[in-house]
Amino acid sequence: MQIVLKDFTKSFDGLTVIDKLNLTINDGEMLALLGPSGCGKSTTLLAISGILRVNGGQILFGDKDVSNLPSQKRNVGVVFQNYALYPHMTAFENIAFPLQVRKTGAAEIEERVREMARLTHIEPYLDRRPGQLSGGQQQRVALARALVRRPDVLLLDEPLANLDAKLRLEMRSEIRRIQLETGITAILVTHDQVEAMSMADRIAIMDHGRIQQIAAPEDMYHRPSNTFVAGFLGNPPIVFLEGKAIGNGAFESASGMRMPLPERLTGLAADQPIVMGVRPEHFGVKGRHTVRGTVSFIEPQGRETHFDLTVAEGEVLRSIQAARTDISLGSEVEWPLDVDKALVFDSEGNRL
Repeated sequence: MQIVLKDFTKSFDGLTVIDKLNLTINDGEMLALLGPSGCGKSTTLLAISGILRVNGGQILFGDKDVSNLPSQKRNVGVVFQNYALYPHMTAFENIAFPLQVRKTGAAEIEERVREMARLTHIEPYLDRRPGQLSGGQQQRVALARALVRRPDVLLLDEPLANLDAKLRLEMRSEIRRIQLETGITAILVTHDQVEAMSMADRIAIMDHGRIQQIAAPEDMYHRPSNTFVAGFLGNPPIVFLEGKAIGNGAFESASGMRMPLPERLTGLAADQPIVMGVRPEHFGVKGRHTVRGTVSFIEPQGRETHFDLTVAEGEVLRSIQAARTDISLGSEVEWPLDVDKALVFDSEGNRL
């Protein structure tokens, strides 16, 4: 089922938080709405579900305009952050509840609940109540309940936020597996870039009610449209150096540090204000330019080590390297910088 938002507008108490947003979710894909708190992603999801009414524009499910339909008349499955399971019901009863509301026959309920239990790997737990289940098991029950009605679209609102790190990793792959196996169109709302990049076919990154970029995860990471997108993706985050082109294919930061521009941008005019973005994986391993400085921060991460390098002019560059113990705080080092992988933005923050 293709989902289309046309000039979607939403206001609260006269304040417009989303103004004429346009978005298409393709049939069978998982799209992630990614962004900081308050950017409008959950509002968009709740409007698609019918929980919130639109103030303008249209929401189309296929060719059907559902803008003014209540949520119970839209065939959607929703999984919330807090699972919203009924504590007095067993897992079986929780999953069966949407079918009972529809007055589905007992035999069909039995068949479909067990089908969903197999799909979500919770068959041994159907007789247990939510209080007897782990967080991951409760999340699987909530997912099975959302899918048992065979919805046109699956809506996931921060579904992994309440799980510990190990369970989040497990459930990321499980939710993606289930979405691919069922072929259902899915929309994932998250502020976690790792969730979005590992689970979604495409990401729509939002800020202040506007979509900044829509792209496949790898495209968005390597070719962000602006500094907001570049800064939101990546951990440790990208470093931005404000400065200007100085002719002869070179860049000078505001504090006076100089380096070559990427070869694709050597023709930039002298004195053009620009921002150079350097990701940590592109500094400290290989490159045609070297930077000297003092190690001012070290964070061992097991298989890798994160460093901050303060250069002579006071700028700080970040580096991710394979785990190493030969560097200590205060060490003077000279590391390579892959300037051709650097991202360059104009004074308005748009990528050049």
